[in-house]
Amino acid sequence: MKRARQKVVAENEAPQTSQKSKKQKTCLYGSVFGESDLHTSMDWGSLPHHVILRIFQFLPLVDRARASSVCRRWNDVFHIPDLWRRFEFELSQPATSYLKSTHPDLIQQIIKRHADHLQYVSFKVDSSTESAEAACNILSQLVNCSIKTLGLISTAKPSFMNVSKAHFASALTVVFVNSKSLSSIKIDDTPLDDPSLKVLVANNSDTLKLLKMSSCPYVSPAGILCVADQCHGLKELALNYYILSDELLLALSSEKHVDLEHLRIDVVSENPGQVEFHTIKKQSWDALVRHSPKVNIVMYFFLYEEEFDAFFREETPVTHLYFGRAVSKAMLGRIGMNCPRLIELVVCANGLQPLDAELIQIAERCKNLTAMGLGECEVTCRGFIEFVKMCGGRLTQLSIMEEVLIPDNDYSLDRLHLEVSKHLGRMWFPDMMPTW
Repeated sequence: MKRARQKVVAENEAPQTSQKSKKQKTCLYGSVFGESDLHTSMDWGSLPHHVILRIFQFLPLVDRARASSVCRRWNDVFHIPDLWRRFEFELSQPATSYLKSTHPDLIQQIIKRHADHLQYVSFKVDSSTESAEAACNILSQLVNCSIKTLGLISTAKPSFMNVSKAHFASALTVVFVNSKSLSSIKIDDTPLDDPSLKVLVANNSDTLKLLKMSSCPYVSPAGILCVADQCHGLKELALNYYILSDELLLALSSEKHVDLEHLRIDVVSENPGQVEFHTIKKQSWDALVRHSPKVNIVMYFFLYEEEFDAFFREETPVTHLYFGRAVSKAMLGRIGMNCPRLIELVVCANGLQPLDAELIQIAERCKNLTAMGLGECEVTCRGFIEFVKMCGGRLTQLSIMEEVLIPDNDYSLDRLHLEVSKHLGRMWFPDMMPTW
């Protein structure tokens, strides 16, 4: 009987103990958060607008759109102008592209409700003409925009080049005329033409600071000269070599023009022997550097060996050189002689003749050289060590494939990395070709 009574008492106390522990936990949470906070903290709909806005800024567009359907308050935040200052339209054809595409309904909603909020806009399109035409159709509807930066990005050719000139020019005209405050334009590989540039200048000459328009075959030297003459705040310019002229460099060097910071020049040839390149006078280069002494002049070469004859015959103030195809020993020798401002040199390929003498000359005369990359070339270990020794610690970037280095009687590859590391003042190893 006594045991039975103890068992009944224990069973009656068990629920009380459980309730007591729950109450203690509740009191603990309540003391930390406050009892009222415990209930309201779960009400996400009551978060302040600025908190929800901050969260939305970290969400991808699709997740942001889904979140906007949670409640009216979140939907209001979804349409706050700050969320629509920057937007990238992705346009592709599902049957032929791996790219995601912005939903047509969302595009129409943006045009209807947020066109006047857009400031930093880019279009990423696949290679299809349909996608490029869709981008032009969107541009044509941005009549109330105040865009500051515009970028047209083709993931593969031909894309915009297959759109009619009239359609493309009409779409750009809408943006150029209505924005009035464009500061940055990147429109490579497009049918941009001289009349479109004149519209751009007429409406945005006071604000334009960056113009990147490589591979725009309908732009003439006169068209780009119009931009340089009128847009005195232009700091960065990227173009093809065929529209570079002495007149353009002199216009960029005028007293009215601000100091140019970055000039990129693409020197491209599609067919060997079919393109003859003009020569820019040394006096024109000198005028540019006197006016803008800190300007970076970057040149990308995609030429065949027989097409290099017009380049670096005289002193050229280039700072960064990239060779995407084979370049001759003679050409590298001219670079060593006539490019004293050179900071970076990347050679994709050269051939089977060692480049010892050319590299040593470059190290000796190009006192600003800080970066070097060599691909399918040949350099003896002794010649390479002499090059590094002359450059010393100023070589902050040194990317050399192991296959480039030819062991000799004085240095093996194992000893070479120790010697190079000593002269650089840091551990260095040649790059290895992946074996997969």
